[in-house]
Amino acid sequence: MTLVAGVDSSTQSCKVVIRNADTGVLVRSGRASHPEGTEVDPAAWWDALQEAVADAGGLGDVAAISIAAQQHGMVVLDIDGEVIRRALLWNDTRSAPAALDLLTEVGADEYAARTGIVPVASFTATKLRWLRDAEPANAARVAAVALPHDWLSWRLRGFGPAATTPLGPVLTELTTDRSDASGTAYWSPSTGDYDLDLFELALGHAAVLPRVLGAAEQAGVTSQLGGTHDSWLPAGIVVAAGAGDNAGAALGLGASAGDVIVSIGTSGTVFAVTDQPTTDASGSVAGFASASADFLPLVATLNAARVLDSIAALLGVDYDELGRLALEAEPGARGLVLQPYFAGERTPNLPEATASVFGMTLASTTRPNLARAAIEGMLCGLADGLDAVEALGVSVTRILLIGGAAQNPAVRAIAAQVFGAPVVVPAPGEYVADGGAVQAAWALTGIRPTWGAAIVAEPAPDFHPVIRAQYAAHATAYAAAPRSR
Repeated sequence: MTLVAGVDSSTQSCKVVIRNADTGVLVRSGRASHPEGTEVDPAAWWDALQEAVADAGGLGDVAAISIAAQQHGMVVLDIDGEVIRRALLWNDTRSAPAALDLLTEVGADEYAARTGIVPVASFTATKLRWLRDAEPANAARVAAVALPHDWLSWRLRGFGPAATTPLGPVLTELTTDRSDASGTAYWSPSTGDYDLDLFELALGHAAVLPRVLGAAEQAGVTSQLGGTHDSWLPAGIVVAAGAGDNAGAALGLGASAGDVIVSIGTSGTVFAVTDQPTTDASGSVAGFASASADFLPLVATLNAARVLDSIAALLGVDYDELGRLALEAEPGARGLVLQPYFAGERTPNLPEATASVFGMTLASTTRPNLARAAIEGMLCGLADGLDAVEALGVSVTRILLIGGAAQNPAVRAIAAQVFGAPVVVPAPGEYVADGGAVQAAWALTGIRPTWGAAIVAEPAPDFHPVIRAQYAAHATAYAAAPRSR
């Protein structure tokens, strides 16, 4: 039996799945936590990878591995392969002014045409501009720029700081894939090339960028390393191209054209699988590439499951009780609307926004209505993303609702009331890590597996336009209202 490993190095944790390369059957798995915060020393990801591999029973019998990871994170390296400063993650919004500077200098239409996206604080280019302006001495040292999965894959192959890795700091051995490259704001999904002028406009000078691999291409093989767990990484394991987390999830789910994935995690994402690139100069939809030959027009929100966490804590209940309370209330929560911008927002681009509750009356201000308003508000923000994707001409056959919150019966039922398309819920799983395993098997054999995911729920269609209508009324007013800075 040939085994392959898939890794999900996410914002919160590192997950490893080991699967049968022929059937996709899960053999074993492991995980480890990542530190909290919006900037992290990449060494913490490396340590967590070792811990997760050990928890999964090691890699001694594994033939290939692929790392999917959080997108956009800025990992800057000096000429010796040392990390210059803590990596700025996708959810670090300090680069919002830098995004506006780049937008002013290039223009939204031009930026979207060249890269498929418009700069916001999440993207790597804006973080590089922030580095240039806020930490010029660090910016001057930058010899190479990588993303989280690029850096981890490079380390697996034995590259890194000369004092700690067998092959040393060969920066030109950095590799990435088209899905992760498409989230930098200096790579074009349409042409498949880096836009070096935009990169240098952000950082201020040229630097080494990872080579972009094809979907089934091998980056190389592992080099045996010691570590916290002795001999945890055997030599000779095929290292696949890797992917961004959303593209990894699409691979793991077996999504195809007509599918739209709505993911409710720390952040919320809405992304479709299409066979043509998309361009949206408004910046609402990012025209990303997939981890295969397709494209992933995507809308991201900063506020998803954390909205439910906050309201559940406020009400003093767990997720199950929050859902039970929400289903006691009628659709629309008697006019109570939660605008869920607890951590600012990326779509719409309101990095300094705060959450608000509207429609509070003596009749509407109840525990069940607040529970329902939290779920409705979270889902309405994602439904706005679906509208933006459809506005680009993307057809929607079904919505695959994933993430931990998708297992809550209330979230499923209310999703069917909020979205105007059929909703299905795949079996719970580590979809991003599963996508890594798919890619590892693909790189090993040259044939893309078709494992897919089982569907465990199909909530009955029950569309209630009132939910979207009252949310939209308050969202429009909120976005237009002046706020102090």
